[in-house]
Amino acid sequence: MESLTETIARRSVERSLADRQASYTEEIRLIVEATYRVIERSGSFDPKLRDILRESGMSTQAFYKHFRSKDELLLLLLDDGRRRLLSYLEHRMNKTTSPAGRVRAWIEGVLAQAADPQAASRTRPFLANRDRLSEQFPAEHQTSVDLLVELLAAAIEELPGGRKKNARRDAEAIYDVTFGALYRLLTRGTTPTTGEIDHLVRFCLNATGPKA
Repeated sequence: MESLTETIARRSVERSLADRQASYTEEIRLIVEATYRVIERSGSFDPKLRDILRESGMSTQAFYKHFRSKDELLLLLLDDGRRRLLSYLEHRMNKTTSPAGRVRAWIEGVLAQAADPQAASRTRPFLANRDRLSEQFPAEHQTSVDLLVELLAAAIEELPGGRKKNARRDAEAIYDVTFGALYRLLTRGTTPTTGEIDHLVRFCLNATGPKA
């Protein structure tokens, strides 16, 4: 049985670790939000570390306490952006009970990032850097991609006449096509037209089996 001395010592260690984790979480949050602001203000695809540190009020030492490189920070922002997008897509998709409507909502939600100025400014740098980041951090990169693909695959599985066993593969193909379209829109600084969205939705639904 643990002695009272050991119990108090253990609680002290646990409090210390909890306080340190809370402090580190806050420091990371400050760096992340500062990076977003620098990107939005400068429009840079590759913000300078000194600008991020100046904006966050953090030191170089504090930065490297949490990140091995600036690319690891950009990976975190890419993951954060995808998780925010996931929440947004889930919200849109939950508004319809039709499987085809859910697929449409997913595609429209992704392309909507080009129509929202703030979302576009935050998304553009990470789409531009995704290949470099995926090469450096393949497992971490794929984990956040999988969240979006699996959400879409679940809707594809419910399509009448769809190829249920190929739902994951179909979802990956639609992911590539839709994010390719988003990348093109963001690099050109344009927004998708209703006609462009409808065409892409019809193309994707037809490719999964049923007619749009």
